[in-house]
This record gives sequence, structure tokens and C-alpha cells, in this order.
Amino acid sequence: MPVEGGSSSGSASAARHPKQKRKAHSLSIRRTNSTEDRLPGFQRGDMLEGQDSKLPPSLRNNLLDLFGQIEREFENLYIENLELRREIDSLNERLTGDGQTIEGGDPTKGALKTKASHSTSQLSQKLKTTYKASTSKIVSSFKATAGSRALCQLLKEYVGHRDGIWDLSITRTQPVVLGTASADHSALLWSIETGKCLLRYAGHAGSVNSIKFHPTEQMALTASGDQTAHIWRYMVQLPVPQPPPDVSAPCDDDQDSSDREEGEVDGEGPCEVPTIRVATATLKSHQGVVIAADWLVGGRQVVTASWDRAANLYEVETSELVHALTGHDQELTHCCTHPTQRLVVTSSRDTTFRLWDFRDPSIHSVNVFQGHTDTVTSAVFTVGDNVVSGSDDRTVKVWDLKNMRSPIATIRTDSAVNRISVSANQRIIALPHDNRQVRLFDMSGVRLARLPRSNRMGHRRMVCCTAWNEENQSCNLFTCGFDRQAIGWNINIPALLQEK
Repeated sequence: MPVEGGSSSGSASAARHPKQKRKAHSLSIRRTNSTEDRLPGFQRGDMLEGQDSKLPPSLRNNLLDLFGQIEREFENLYIENLELRREIDSLNERLTGDGQTIEGGDPTKGALKTKASHSTSQLSQKLKTTYKASTSKIVSSFKATAGSRALCQLLKEYVGHRDGIWDLSITRTQPVVLGTASADHSALLWSIETGKCLLRYAGHAGSVNSIKFHPTEQMALTASGDQTAHIWRYMVQLPVPQPPPDVSAPCDDDQDSSDREEGEVDGEGPCEVPTIRVATATLKSHQGVVIAADWLVGGRQVVTASWDRAANLYEVETSELVHALTGHDQELTHCCTHPTQRLVVTSSRDTTFRLWDFRDPSIHSVNVFQGHTDTVTSAVFTVGDNVVSGSDDRTVKVWDLKNMRSPIATIRTDSAVNRISVSANQRIIALPHDNRQVRLFDMSGVRLARLPRSNRMGHRRMVCCTAWNEENQSCNLFTCGFDRQAIGWNINIPALLQEK
């Protein structure tokens, strides 16, 4: 995770706690390491390079690679077929040899033939099952890609930060805007519809690690590597949506419009926008990086989580420290508050997450949960009585607040999970992964979809966080990553649930 100091991508990336590198598999296809097995595919690719084709080179290379994988898979099936045939022949020879030692009228000879026939039938059935299972993997991989694109469509890209984006959030008041927190020491507010940057907060002296918005007022809470959390007020005006371009306009005007669009997404930072440099309130009681912060219900108090192994509870009006929540054995990674109750959950590198109860003003209780085997990267509340936790151990667990002795569902993945989010209405879990994938699951652990990703769509580096927006009878999912961009997606919920 980000730390105080340097804003370069390299320094921020190096400062993040080391994670075990895990290989991502986009297709469940077994590969052979034999040069002899790969040779036919390469010869065919070289031969096709000399032929004329109207396909773009990147698409053509992608198709060649996919067909090469299919060819290698069928080669593996052919080799398995030969091995099974040899096994059948060996069994027949052995049974035949046993039959020759028995004299001609013995009825057991017929039994031996029946046994041989039964064994052969079993091996034949095994061959058919293996063939069908392997080919179904190939077909299902193509179906998943096409289905994901139909269920999840790219809405808008938000480009302007100069370093990785750690966190993002949606305002809970009008106007509805997107907020992003980056390792470049800034937080940006964006128009969701147009993708324009509306405002920049530059009050921190270190990486901005999280951003959360007040439940009823135009106030933002940011946590930073400079060991502080800031509360700041903002005022933004949404831009008027531009009408569709006039196809009859002169070519020069079209060229100018194209140039402006390229300049806005070149990654060199946002255009001139209003900048806030002074916080309304500064919370500074931590002795280490403040990695996350959130508003308690009502917005009168906030909680912060730090690498000093403590979480602090503050009064917003006075900026005074109310409680220091200690007990974790290692650095904290995240904190989250319940949407309707005075409950806080904190996550840590000590493989646990803790539930803090402030519903009774005189007593605050704590419960420790040890369901993971590696760093708990985040734990979040749902609208109901559930907590969902994600971890570097590649699992996500769903817990019931009424009985948290063991999870009610466990989701196993192929990559470490970062800051998860759960949609309020449909209760769909969005998982951002280290391997650049984003997957959607329901609360029972059933996989619903995977966001499409290619050379031209999706994140090119680790996905750090997800956030839902379910305003105006639509469902949008926002993701951010260390490739310096945030992406908005339109999720077709009815089709998603129908596929389930």
C-alpha cells in the first residue's frame, strides 16, 4: 500500500507490502513444455504471416494464439488416447494369457472375457469423459468472454492521475460525482457522465490512500501516507452533456475535437480545474501511515486505520480523539463502518479482522475473527446483517453478524483480493484482483460474471478497489488500479441474475 513521501509509480509500488506472486490463468487449458508439441502451431503461424489478411495484427495474433492453444489441447487429448489404447491392449493381452492356462471347458474362461469386456468399457468411458471435459473447457472459455461483454459494458474511463489509484468512492448527496485517491498525493472529483475532472484536492503531503464522502453534506474524508486524515468541503457543478457531433461539420472542426480528446486522456494530469489545498479539519494522532478512513452513521464521527496497528475514533466538529482502538498485532489495511448502526470493522496484516461495537455509548465491545490465512485486505458491511472479507490468501468469506463463528460462504479465487465492495440493492460482491481481473459473485458464493479485459479494455495493472452506484434505476460499477485510471462499467443486473 502507499506510504508517505515519493509520488512516483515505482516508489509507491515498492512501498506496498510484498505479496506472494501468483500466476493468473485466463483459460483453464493445460500446456505442454515440449518443443516438439509446440512446433506445428509455430510453423502454421509463420506460414500465415506471409498471407494477406484484412484483420488487425493484434486481433489476428490473438486468434492465432487461441487456436494454437486449442491445437495443443487436442494434441494432449490425442496422446492420452494413445496411452489409454496401449493400456487396453496390455489388459487384453494379460487376460488372454490368463485364459490360455485354463482348460477349454472351464466356465471361468467366459467370466474372464466378461471381465475384460467390462474393463475395456470402463476405459472407453473414461476416454470419452476426458475428451468431453477438456473440450467443454475450451468452449466455456469463449462463452464466458462473450457473456461478460454482454452483461458488463464499459461506461467511461477517468484518466488524469500521475500515479496509481488506491481507492475510489461515490458521493451520497447531489450532485453525484466520483472521487479517486491516488499515490500522486491528490484526490480528484469526476463527472460520472462526461469523465471530466471537476476538482482537485492537494492538501496532503503523501500518498492519498482512501476517500469517503459524508452521508448528507458535501464533505470528503481522505487518509494519507503523511500520517494524517483530512476533512474538506467541496462545491462542484456538473458540466452540461455535450450533444452528439454533427457529421456535416467541416473536417477541421472534427480534427480539433479529436485533438482535445486525446489531450484529456494522455495521462499527463487533468486540465486546469479548481484546486483545494487547505483542509477544513486535520486529524493527526497516528504514528504511521493512515491507510483508510470512514464516516460513522450520522457523519458526526470518523474512524481511521493506520500502519501503527491502531484505529482511532474522532469527533468531526472538534477533531478530538475519542477512542484509540488497539489490539491488532500488525499493520491495519482497511476500515469500514455499518451504513445504519454504530459498528466498525478493521482489517489487518495479522490475518484477522475485528468488529467494534459502539452502539452502547458507555461500553464498546470487540470481536476477533480468524477466518483467513494471510493478510485481510478489506472487510465491509452489507445492508443486511453480513460482513464480507477479502484476503491475500485468495479467498473471500461471507459472515453473518448474528453468528460469526464460521463463514456462511467461501469464495476461492486464483489471485489475491484487494478492496471489495457489495452493491446495496442486489448484494452483488465485486472482487478486484492483483491479476487485473474483476469478478462478480452473489452472497452465496456463486460466480455471476467477470468484467471484460483486453488490450483496449480494462485495467493493465493490479486492480485496487471497486465501488457501486445504483442511482437512477441503473447499476454502475467503478474500478481503479495502479495503471493510473478509473473505469466505469454498466452492469446489466436483470441479465446477470437470469444467467445465474
